[in-house]
Amino acid sequence: MLKVYNTLTRKKEIFKPRKDKRVNLFVCGPTVYNYMHIGHAKTYIQFDAIVKYLRYKGFKVFYLQNITDLDDKIINKAKEEKISPSDLARKFEEYYHRDEKQLGLDSITKYARATDYIKQIVKQTKTLIKKDYAYKISDGYYYDIKKFKDYGKLSGRTILGAEDAVSRIDESVGKRNKGDFCLWKFSKPDEPSWNTEIGKGRSGWHIEDTAITETNFGPQYDIHGGAKDLIFPHHEAEIAQMEAASGKKPMVKYWMHTGFLNVSGKKMSKSLKNFIAVQDALKKHGPKTLRFFYLTSHYHSPIDFSENALEKAKNSLERLNDFVKKVKAGKNDDIKLIKKTKEKFISAMNDDFDTVKALAAIFNFIRECYKKKIGGKKTYQLIKEVDKIFGILESDEKIEEKIKQLVQKREQYRKEKDWQKADRLREKIKKLGFLIEDTSKGPEIKRL
Repeated sequence: MLKVYNTLTRKKEIFKPRKDKRVNLFVCGPTVYNYMHIGHAKTYIQFDAIVKYLRYKGFKVFYLQNITDLDDKIINKAKEEKISPSDLARKFEEYYHRDEKQLGLDSITKYARATDYIKQIVKQTKTLIKKDYAYKISDGYYYDIKKFKDYGKLSGRTILGAEDAVSRIDESVGKRNKGDFCLWKFSKPDEPSWNTEIGKGRSGWHIEDTAITETNFGPQYDIHGGAKDLIFPHHEAEIAQMEAASGKKPMVKYWMHTGFLNVSGKKMSKSLKNFIAVQDALKKHGPKTLRFFYLTSHYHSPIDFSENALEKAKNSLERLNDFVKKVKAGKNDDIKLIKKTKEKFISAMNDDFDTVKALAAIFNFIRECYKKKIGGKKTYQLIKEVDKIFGILESDEKIEEKIKQLVQKREQYRKEKDWQKADRLREKIKKLGFLIEDTSKGPEIKRL
């Protein structure tokens, strides 16, 4: 029985979608003005595994993600680069998809650009105006949080508590309450804008998501995900907008939030010069190590990104890859142990997608296999089955290519008569499951 921790109710609940086995899931996507960073990667990799597990369990998941392709950050960055905001947004959207592909993030059903939903954003704003939740001032239409009685139910904040967390686009001197947020912002002369029934302008940040989800899912759906820093004010604002506009609640049945990421014990920020783009992390550690590293922490928990932690992840993953190579050709499976391990894996994942316990079950299984000197086709199949969810194993082709590169490097050391380094590489290649035989025609590679 699958259980999910729900931020809204602050407890684990039995997962039951609104309609049979169909699951509509939305995760807040990127604002495309810069490269994806390792904090984003944590959320997207962990939700990728969650979605793949839901599909593994037979759920039909529609995974929707928005792309914020216009806001103040995009406009300001475009001015710096002397290009249009739309050109800048498309450029960084392409970089985002490039990083996603390298990280193996392939579970998303649909991407939705905010600027493709202007009509729906205007319609939702008009509904809130008509229902007296929204008001007009000199620079746009704002949502009056005092009109929504349930404001604060997700974050636990009061209306007074909303005053210390106002996003930039919501800052305005003419607002009724400091915590009120922008629905439709009247554009300045040099900004992109749309001529609409509520004036020439552009969308507020929060309303793009509810317009997108209402269009694709209707006013109510199953899961909304994102990082914990979005709970307030972003997700709180989404609830206020959609439940007020539709008159239906809850807008979302299960709210799921990923824990924060620190870099060597400190919050990641450009001012501390510890900001790490995904591309830089990929060059240093590779996609499989990054995926494995994030999955060694529960999605709900914080994680510390450090060289020591990444090195440990890399070593553990190498052990897993070595095991897979060794058991592939084996012929003595322990069916009872395989069944028991699979049950433990599923039990862990059913407990709010506990990847930590799930991986522990797999590594305990590996230790038992080594201890009893067992393994074979069904053992191999179990690990490959798990990998369809986690995406952490190197493909056989990539391993072969890696071996070839190491052999070439060893040959270079031999030419330079650096026998010590050549012998070290020979041992490393042997540990990866391959034997080198030096012949008159050159080195021959054989699988152990």
